[in-house]
Amino acid sequence: MISPATSRFNDLEIRGFRRLYDVQLLLRPLSVMIGANGTGKTSLLDVFSLLAKSAQGKLNESISELSGLSSVLTYDRAEELRLAIAMRDAPNGLLEYYLTLRPQAASYAITEERLCEHISGYMEVFNHIDSHGDDVKYFEVDQDREVRPNWKHNPFETSLYQVPKMFRQPEEFRNRLASSTFYHALNVDPRSPVRLPQPMQPATLPGRNGENLISCLYNLKEAERDRFETIEDTLRAAFPRFHHLGFPAVAAGTLAMTWWETGFSKPLYMHQLSEGTLRFLWLATLLQSPGLTALTLIDEPEVSLHP
Repeated sequence: MISPATSRFNDLEIRGFRRLYDVQLLLRPLSVMIGANGTGKTSLLDVFSLLAKSAQGKLNESISELSGLSSVLTYDRAEELRLAIAMRDAPNGLLEYYLTLRPQAASYAITEERLCEHISGYMEVFNHIDSHGDDVKYFEVDQDREVRPNWKHNPFETSLYQVPKMFRQPEEFRNRLASSTFYHALNVDPRSPVRLPQPMQPATLPGRNGENLISCLYNLKEAERDRFETIEDTLRAAFPRFHHLGFPAVAAGTLAMTWWETGFSKPLYMHQLSEGTLRFLWLATLLQSPGLTALTLIDEPEVSLHP
């Protein structure tokens, strides 16, 4: 998990999600989880995805994809799911978000939801959202007070998604949480997007399937040379024969990418590179991308890579 240093998420609390019955996690700019199968690594990523979906208005969809709330509660121990995540807004204060879900018939109910802010120099906690069951309250910026919705509130989606525009800090929290991105192992099949020429377009990320890898690298080469040189230096450290990357045009508005090695008169094209080489190149590009989201989750980044 990668979280940029400025206004980053720094604490996570999980109660009652699968094997994660009572977990508190300190999030650093880079957090790496290593452990045996069945210890909860994927469950932790699922929790982050659930929180991101809650800020996107897709909580109900996410719960359905997990086969319902009851199926993810810790067996024989948990009757509800409670999640909390905090984001420090240096140097002003701390934003904390709490979300509690409880099974209700064949569905679920949001029994508690709070977004509160601890402001430096003030003793009292400021509530941007303070909801308990059907009693939904949020701070209305224009009226400068707490109000209840005068519009139809969807009980299966969070107030974090539904309330109107808030102050800068909670709005940044909402947008950053909603932008969280989950990457699985890169598809490197023979006809996968990462192995083919790609249309040239603005791209600040290589894409979940590497569909924008060439555009992202080319844009870095032209506009952010330091990042591009860091990627090439990283490739030289991992592959001693690597020399440089090339970007030949193959058609109008379409680029290929070539991999040049010392001692060879011709380059290798993307379809000729090994699975591990492609995945390493994609991962190095992702970690240097200027479009890296506030919370980036990478599942099994070591697949195909030499230790």
